[in-house]
Amino acid sequence: MKALKEFDFKNKKVLLRCDFNVPLDLQGNVLDDFRIRQALPTINYLLERGAKVILMSHLGSPKGKIVDNLRLDPVQKKLIELLQKPVVKVADCLGPEVERQASLLSGGEVLLLENLRFHSGEEEGEDGFAKNLAVLGDIYINDAFGACHRAHASISLLPKFLPSGAGLLLEKEISSLSKVLQDPIRPVVALVGGAKIESKILVIKSFLEKADHLLLGGKIANSVLGVKGVWIDGQGLSPEIIQMIEQMPLTSTKLHLPIDALVSADISGQSYVKESALAEIKKDELLLDIGPETINIFSRIIQEAKTIVWVGPFGLFENPLFARGTAEMAKAIVGNKQAFKVAGGGETLELINKLGLANEFNHISTGGGAMLAFLSGEILPGIAALK
Repeated sequence: MKALKEFDFKNKKVLLRCDFNVPLDLQGNVLDDFRIRQALPTINYLLERGAKVILMSHLGSPKGKIVDNLRLDPVQKKLIELLQKPVVKVADCLGPEVERQASLLSGGEVLLLENLRFHSGEEEGEDGFAKNLAVLGDIYINDAFGACHRAHASISLLPKFLPSGAGLLLEKEISSLSKVLQDPIRPVVALVGGAKIESKILVIKSFLEKADHLLLGGKIANSVLGVKGVWIDGQGLSPEIIQMIEQMPLTSTKLHLPIDALVSADISGQSYVKESALAEIKKDELLLDIGPETINIFSRIIQEAKTIVWVGPFGLFENPLFARGTAEMAKAIVGNKQAFKVAGGGETLELINKLGLANEFNHISTGGGAMLAFLSGEILPGIAALK
């Protein structure tokens, strides 16, 4: 995989694939510009070397159709603010007018293409779509780690048609996550929470093999406890997921599940909130956060770690009544000054920013799904294409 330093970018049109898939409010303003800011080092590197920078990204899931509230205008506005220079945006990502605008670029200028997913060829991985994009540039650079687990045209096919390499962010993601995957400093402690066990079951299986301690929370822990018969949950899971959970060694000294919880009759907690041991939880009660005993046990394990990986909240953190467990996990992680700390996933990032702890982590990944796939040992199409 080529690095940026291996290219001469002077007066070259560089197609830079970024991940500007950022949350927007109802007025179309960028709510969190983390992913945009993470792309700035590569953009500035190219501009300083006289490149004609053509930025491209997706936003949301328009399913191959033009959706006005998923146009990249808010991203253009934020880029102008952060780069402190003009950023021209075109109304499409390919076609004669886009080609004309690209041809007018001078070294050190920036052009932003419209949402790639307005064309079905992007998500369907069509060669023709990739070829039409390739016409716009001389060099292709992938800096969109968050999309590298997708075999989309702008991710996995463009390297077939242009000299290609990895951006600074993609290099940083691979380097930081490889430290966890290949040669971590032990003990390794992994924390996996959140709602969708389907998307995390493979990384759970991987960490059971590679980590020294695996701490589970959130609905993921509830599902495991339910399938194992410790607590009534796990409904709605596919037979494949149930089978994989059944194969998990519940008595393993590596695997740590909640032993108590905050429960209520509903997610609002307006009726009541109480601490309860798992065996005392009633059939109609909801397990909405880890309890104080679990917090104490998990915090002690975290304190001894030399490498920490965190993905997903440990309770319904959107409701302040059930946010303590996740907040305590975050505080325990950043309180361990000796450990190499990595976090990822949209909800995890949201909480870290809300607590003002972003600078306390060695690496925060821009991609939740891509990070999980990478740490599960999967081959990411976007990275494989560059090799």
